[in-house]
Order: sequence, then structure tokens, then C-alpha cells
Amino acid sequence: MRKRNLSVEKVTGTELFSLLRDKYGEGFDLFIQEKLIPLAGDITKEDLGLEPATFDDLAKEMDVIVNVAATTNFYGRYDVSLGVNVMGVKHLWEFAKQCANLKMFMHVSTAYVSGDSTELILEKPIKPGEALREGMHLDIDDELRLVSDVKNDVATTTNAAGAGAGSDDARAAERKAMKELGLQRARHFGWSNTYVFTKAMGEMLLGQQQLRGGDGDMPVVIVRPSIITSIRADPVPGWMQGTRTIDTLIIGYAKRKISAFLADLRMVMDVVPGDMVVNAMLAAVVAHSVERRGGGAQAAMTIYHPTSSLRNPVTYAVLYRSGRRHFKEHPRVKDNGEVIPNNKMRFFTTIPRFRLYMILSYKLPLEMLHMSNLLLCGLFSQFYKDSNRKYKFVMHLVDVYGPFAFFKGCFDDTNMERLRSTMVMNTPEDDMFNFDPKTIDWDDYFYRIHIPGVLKYVLK
Repeated sequence: MRKRNLSVEKVTGTELFSLLRDKYGEGFDLFIQEKLIPLAGDITKEDLGLEPATFDDLAKEMDVIVNVAATTNFYGRYDVSLGVNVMGVKHLWEFAKQCANLKMFMHVSTAYVSGDSTELILEKPIKPGEALREGMHLDIDDELRLVSDVKNDVATTTNAAGAGAGSDDARAAERKAMKELGLQRARHFGWSNTYVFTKAMGEMLLGQQQLRGGDGDMPVVIVRPSIITSIRADPVPGWMQGTRTIDTLIIGYAKRKISAFLADLRMVMDVVPGDMVVNAMLAAVVAHSVERRGGGAQAAMTIYHPTSSLRNPVTYAVLYRSGRRHFKEHPRVKDNGEVIPNNKMRFFTTIPRFRLYMILSYKLPLEMLHMSNLLLCGLFSQFYKDSNRKYKFVMHLVDVYGPFAFFKGCFDDTNMERLRSTMVMNTPEDDMFNFDPKTIDWDDYFYRIHIPGVLKYVLK
């Protein structure tokens, strides 16, 4: 029981549960114990890594499955991303087939499985074998075999170099090879990074499994949110975990560590508050949780885009203006009370221009430092290594995140709008389940909620 409580507290101990904690007081722990039963498992393994008895008991009780498990690292290990984002979907679907009372299966993906499209991106499934690059066929089994082959090749090479299996050098070599392979394969098929590539394969595999298993009557819903930002309203405005793409600008500005950024302030950034994504998921669960039809017509896979670019688009300029306003009206101060002045930001509207700026402003001085270091017998070695590492890190971020900074696509949300039309708002409390982006005042949201949330929950 103690192990169970410790597992729950990792989630319920956050400020996200503060309203419930205040409401139930001393009865909060009992309330949580009645609602949540954590199980230690592993979706990368068959039977979800559960004991047979636990697996069977769970299958008898389950009526809705919502898969939010994912590794979201854009430059993650290919083997790990395949295991979680692809094979995890397969194992959960195999579990779903064992659930006699299951009403629906929901899988959370990302809107950016569409790639770098400049057109209206429809809410439609990914076809088996479909790649973004024309004329190419994507085979998941081939990718799994490729990972195994590359791992074997790396192991052979490191062994020949004297690095034994399991050594630090061997692990580092495998990690590097897997990260580079993921990015290489993603771009080979037309995706920008390992994360969106493997999430696309996860969707593809889910569609294949649904058709192969003869479970066409099982309602399957895929939710594809865009960039998820901090909670707008319920339960804790501003709450968030982790850093989102757009928050790099806020954090760098707050720390005064960046004077230039890769962005076109005129472009639309598709963002959606986290509570609106959850509300959309809840509405979809209710709408699709019907009794399984025995032998009836096939239930189509339904795709939802909880996004904002179509209904209520917002540009990077709004975020930047909100940030300047926030830091002007709430200036940062040093320990001695001295006000910290705000940086002036310079924005680059193309990746080549940003690269040129970085070369002239940082790379050339680094090379001069390198030459001086050689002449002075390594006097500046550590400083040069640290500076060069930071430069390479920034350029790597540009390479991986650059496509998102200039994403020109617009996400259709016809299915989402149809779902919204079924919602009946009878009381003020019903607004708790709002997921209409048209109700968002972006300037107010960024200034009053999101930027303070980043400073509080990310920068602490």
C-alpha cells in the first residue's frame, strides 16, 4: 500500500491538485485512493509488463483506454522512440482486444504528424505505408530491423576498439548512433524530427491493427493537439510541466541569455492551452463511448485537432508584445534591489540569415580564440571548449526546432467543431469544460497567465 501511495503522490503532490486538496482537506488522500489505482507496467513490452493475473483482472474491468504515453524528445533515441511511440501503441491495442467491456480506444498524438505542409491540414488518418516524401513507402517492421542491425554494428565496432559491452564508451556510442539514426530516418521519409516521425508511425500502426484484427466496430479516436501551453482556467491557471517550443523565447528573455531569436513575428503559432486539450478529450470520450456493435457496420477512426490556427490564430508578435509588457510592468530585480534592464531582441526570419549571424558573431570569434589558445599553449582550452559546445548546441537547436518556427500549415478542426456543437452549456460551471479557441484573448492569456506560469513552474 505504501508503494502505491508514493506512486500516486508523484502526481497528486503537485499544485495541479491544490483545489481538490483544499476541497477535501484531510479526506483528500482517501478520495484519491478511491479514484486512482496506479500500476507499474511497461507499454514497450507485451502484456504491458504486467503479471498475468493483474493483466486479466484489468482486462475485465476496463471500459475506456486513453493512451497519453509518449517520449516527446525531438532528438531522442530512435530505439526508445519506436518502443514507446510505436510498439507501445501496438501492445495497448492488443490489450484492448482482451477487454470484453471496452467502449472506446483513444490515442493522443500530435498535429505535426502532418509534416511541414503549407496547406489546410485535414483531420484524416495516415494510410498504411504512407510517407510524406512522394514515392516512398514506410514499413515499420523494416525500421525495427534497421535499429537492431545498427545496434549490432555499433557493438561490433566498439568491441573491436576495446570498449566492452556495457562500458561507458559503448553506451555513449550506441546512444549517439540511435539519436542520429532517428533524425536521419525521419528526414529520409519527410518528417522533421524523431518525435513527430514515430508518432506518425504510431497512428499508422493503430490503423493497421484495427483493420487486421477485425475490430472495425471498436470506436477509435486519435487526438492531435498542436503546441500545448499552460492551463488557461481550470484547475490552476498557468500551471505547466516542461518547456514548450515557444517558451524558449520567454526563458531566454527572462534570463537575459539571448539577444537573437529565430522567428518571423508575422507568422501564426498554433498553440492551445492544456486544459482545453483535456476538455476536448473528455468530450470525445463521452461522445464515442458506446456499446460495441456486434457484427454491425464498421466504426471509422475519428481524428480530432484541438488547435487554434483556423478558429483563432495568434502570431509570434502577440507573444513578444505580451512578454515585453509583462517584464516592463513586473521588472526583475537583483538581490540588492537594482532593476534588471530588458534585452533588445533581434529576430531572424530565415534559418540561413540566423546561421550567418551566428557565424559572424560567434563562430569567427571562436576560431580566433582557438588560434590564440594554440599559441598560448592551451591557456584558454576550457573556455574554448565550453563556448564551442554552447555554439554547437544552439546550432543543433536551430536544426531540430527550426521547422516549427516557420511552420505555415493551418489545421482544419471540422470534427472538433462538430464535437463542440454537441456540448450543452446550461450553467456557469459548464464553462469548466470549454475547448473553444475562439473564447481565448491571446494577449491577456500570455500576459496574465502563460508568461507568469513559465516563470513560476519552469524557472521556479
